[in-house]
Amino acid sequence: MNVTDLLDEAKRLGVMIATAESCTGGMVAAALTDIPGSSAVVERSFVTYTNRAKQEMLGVKPTTLDAVGAVSEEVALEMAEGALAHAPVHLTVSITGIAGPGGSEFKPEGRVCFGLAGSGLPTTTETIEFGALGRDQVRLAARDHALKLLQTGLSRIAENQGG
Repeated sequence: MNVTDLLDEAKRLGVMIATAESCTGGMVAAALTDIPGSSAVVERSFVTYTNRAKQEMLGVKPTTLDAVGAVSEEVALEMAEGALAHAPVHLTVSITGIAGPGGSEFKPEGRVCFGLAGSGLPTTTETIEFGALGRDQVRLAARDHALKLLQTGLSRIAENQGG
């Protein structure tokens, strides 16, 4: 499914989408809104590059950030659920990671955590180790993975709607 198909499916299902992005800086929203007519299903994007922005815009808890850091499935979950709570939407995807350069022994370059939240769906998270591909390639890979997650979310919503 390409981005146009993703948008068409969201429209067919009556699903509005929001993104909550950190290391991709809005690349998922840009990929969605590059398609004419995307405003029928893309409500907004939260670009929350700093911890403060994650807290203020999405309600990520300072205690979560202190306990596990921004690059974690726990923060990805709170970002996705925060976007769902702070926008009139049915489906959200979140991304937080280390695009590079840099990283550490415990959080290496190329580690990206994702969250997917939707009305009536259990929130899911996952971590992908893209590796030290370089900043641009990690960000592109994260964008593409987030788009696939949105497709997965739409499929789950379609199943719940019976079609």
